[in-house]
Amino acid sequence: MYKNSRHTILFPLLLAAGVVAGLLLGQYLGQARVERQFRGTLSRLAAPEGKLGYTLSLIEREYVDSLSVDSLTEWVLPKLIEELDPHSLYIPASEMQAVNEPLEGEFDGIGVVFNMATDTVVVLNVVPSGPSRKAGVQPGDRILRIDDSLVAGQKIPQDQIVKRLRGKRGTRVKLSLSRQGIDHLVEVEVVRDAIPLKSIEAAFMLTPEVGYVKLSQFARTSYLELMAALQQLRKQGMQGLVFDLRGNAGGYLDQAIMIANEFLPAEKLIVYTEDRKGQQLREYSNGLGRSTDLKLAVLIDEGSASSSEILAGAVQDNDRGTILGRRSFGKGLVQRQIPYSDGSALRLTIARYYTPTGRSIQKPYKRGDGESYQMELWDRYLHHEHFSADSIRFVDSLKFTTPGGRTVYGGGGIMPDRFIPADTSDVTPWFIQVTGRNILYRYTMEYADRHRKRLNKISTLDELQLFLDADARLVEDFLQYAQRKGVKPNAREIARSRHLVEAQLRAYIGRNTALEDNAFYRNIYPIDRVLVESVQMLEQEILQASEEDATPISDTIPAGWRREKQETIILENR
Repeated sequence: MYKNSRHTILFPLLLAAGVVAGLLLGQYLGQARVERQFRGTLSRLAAPEGKLGYTLSLIEREYVDSLSVDSLTEWVLPKLIEELDPHSLYIPASEMQAVNEPLEGEFDGIGVVFNMATDTVVVLNVVPSGPSRKAGVQPGDRILRIDDSLVAGQKIPQDQIVKRLRGKRGTRVKLSLSRQGIDHLVEVEVVRDAIPLKSIEAAFMLTPEVGYVKLSQFARTSYLELMAALQQLRKQGMQGLVFDLRGNAGGYLDQAIMIANEFLPAEKLIVYTEDRKGQQLREYSNGLGRSTDLKLAVLIDEGSASSSEILAGAVQDNDRGTILGRRSFGKGLVQRQIPYSDGSALRLTIARYYTPTGRSIQKPYKRGDGESYQMELWDRYLHHEHFSADSIRFVDSLKFTTPGGRTVYGGGGIMPDRFIPADTSDVTPWFIQVTGRNILYRYTMEYADRHRKRLNKISTLDELQLFLDADARLVEDFLQYAQRKGVKPNAREIARSRHLVEAQLRAYIGRNTALEDNAFYRNIYPIDRVLVESVQMLEQEILQASEEDATPISDTIPAGWRREKQETIILENR
């Protein structure tokens, strides 16, 4: 499992360059007929008497050079699908596992979180009870060899390292480890096994009353993960929840519906879909949600898409909570995955989805013009949308009103109730140097090495904060380190950016403990304006409602939560 060394919530602007046309996939309830019709159309096209099939047959029989029709088909199909909407997609058989695996909740591997910032595989954390933990791998270990092949200092791409470490459960891999304090290589043999993939990156208490949950995607296990997290936060006194969906590109639709159901009272419309014939499928809350009493803030940005937008739309249109941040991606098309016999698949747009007030939040697109669609997020940045809500224009004909009287708009993502612009006022040239050249991150890696024994003993956020607070020279030591690495100090710029540096130093050091992303987000919190404002808002709401009676809460997942004949839809933007 690779941990991105440049991951930070301070710079969500970077998502604009990286988020491209999204996709939705899955099997759609009541749409078996759609698949049969599409298969029939393909059969007619590919049949010898059809124009496409006839052309392929001619090429195979008559073309002057030998040519594989299969390879030609693999080239033609993507070109054909590109002429449709931006989210229909052909997936080759070779890519199916990589596409589906992140949403399935597990993969086969050795169970380590690693980084390659210095062209060496550095183990950041080991999955508890996983195969590497059983074999004796420890945080801080350097993997120098994999099955007798040298990988350290070889400039091997991280995806190739992942392939070498992963494999079918039950197979074995030999690792040669360099460990601090040991003057010889530590040899271990790891038996690969199923490794859980968690979709909740972080769940902890930000204040005595306000909890925080960061959901990275809507995977198959997301609802159960959230129920467990909320139960633990309830025990710690949570009365309000910050639900962070920033950068969440989507996932399984049923998970979004079940999670929305958790926060909504009975008989509230969550989402509905409509196909080309006007046939609708509506999803309502069932009244079994156990979090209807929580004060709720949902955070979104331009990286929040598909299932994230369904959940945010359900909360907003039912006046259930407050949406904060920046305008979401704007994906309102439903795809169904149709498999081919060779293991490849087609994701074909078959419907649109709508929020409870009737909004389609799909942003405009032109058929066959995927490039402009992919550049739309960058255009938002160029038009200063990340910094000012006044730059956003909505069409009056797409205006809707919630039951509580709030005005909302369709036609291009979910606009938050409280727009909070990106804050780059203290991002100085000096700060860009120490972060852009990866100097800050490398310092935290070296710091973790120097304090590995103490860091490995930390098991709670309070212990981590005490440890970090005790190091009064943390920032000063880093400033000297940055100067040794060639970044000339600038007193004025350092003073402006000092709080950014301190927060990131603490966040990345914390991620090198067993607390992982809980430690990261807890320490990045002071410089995350969206998060700070959401906590302030919830604390005020909790204070105002302090004299109201609390609703009894059950500690078990509601037994009645069963959706009959529910098939799988994946709403994902990639």
